[in-house]
Amino acid sequence: MNDEVFARASANIALAKYWGKADVARNLTAVPSLSLTLEGLDTVTGVRFDAALEDDEIRLGGTPASAKETRRVVALLDGVRTLAGSRQRARVRSVNNFPTASGLASSASGFAALALAASSAAGLSLSPEAVSALARAASASAARSLFGGWVMLGAGAEAAERIASADHLPVEMLVAVTTLGPKATGSTEGMEHSRHTSPYYAAWLAHAPALFEEIRSALLAKDLITLGEGMEQSALMMHACMWASRPPLIYFRPATLAILDRVRALRGDGLAAYATMDAGPHVKVLTSVTDADAVASALSSVEGVLRVLRARPGRDAALLRPAEALSSLGETGEA
Repeated sequence: MNDEVFARASANIALAKYWGKADVARNLTAVPSLSLTLEGLDTVTGVRFDAALEDDEIRLGGTPASAKETRRVVALLDGVRTLAGSRQRARVRSVNNFPTASGLASSASGFAALALAASSAAGLSLSPEAVSALARAASASAARSLFGGWVMLGAGAEAAERIASADHLPVEMLVAVTTLGPKATGSTEGMEHSRHTSPYYAAWLAHAPALFEEIRSALLAKDLITLGEGMEQSALMMHACMWASRPPLIYFRPATLAILDRVRALRGDGLAAYATMDAGPHVKVLTSVTDADAVASALSSVEGVLRVLRARPGRDAALLRPAEALSSLGETGEA
């Protein structure tokens, strides 16, 4: 258990959203979700268990983890230690190649990479489904980042499952980045706030499953128009629930609304462009491969857009060779 093991996992963007927990203690979702794993928006994580350590040591992006971050990482490591029958502490280092904690699913890729690296470093040979369940206990969306392509996590499900491969539908996801700072309210905290204070929360729970099924069926039928329209409605329903909370949860910025307006205009011009937003100010735009250049150019010109990230459907999470992993970690001085 003394070798450092490295893993890479990619962020995923939910097309059919989940917002709310069926079981907070077990981190089980209240509604089903469907996501697309994104190539190139990656977390690389290294884990080494060491009997000489008295406490877990965790560095994220080259700096020591905060108390809140540490608690979540240690909880996942404790789950690994329980499975492995070990009490050894671990040294963890992790880096993202995209903005962290700002609504770009960094917790999804982060905990997926951590679950895979930690379980392997502990000598466990877990199935992808078991690693997905381990990641889900820390971050529900992380369950989906273990799998490439198009992935679902059922309501109350322990693990995610792939429903279509990465090459099932020729699309790009364009991420219009509007800020580089962390969001003020984390997703789990926001979900509980909505559950307790939003009069729209019950309506969200009632309608989200049918919208999920519409999106799933459209994906399997390769119907990008219905998929995109359902995706937009899912995101806006979720944010309506947030906005109706007391006090309201408003993640939008002026640029968010400007991008949504531009996306509608692009569709009016005959381009495939459909928007979604997580609990953050960025807008993700699903488009066809043939329209991606034009849509990316239009998004880049919107005031308040700092940059546009482009991603095709991504790969499964995977273990990395040390040389490959250290190159990624070294970009932030971690090697």
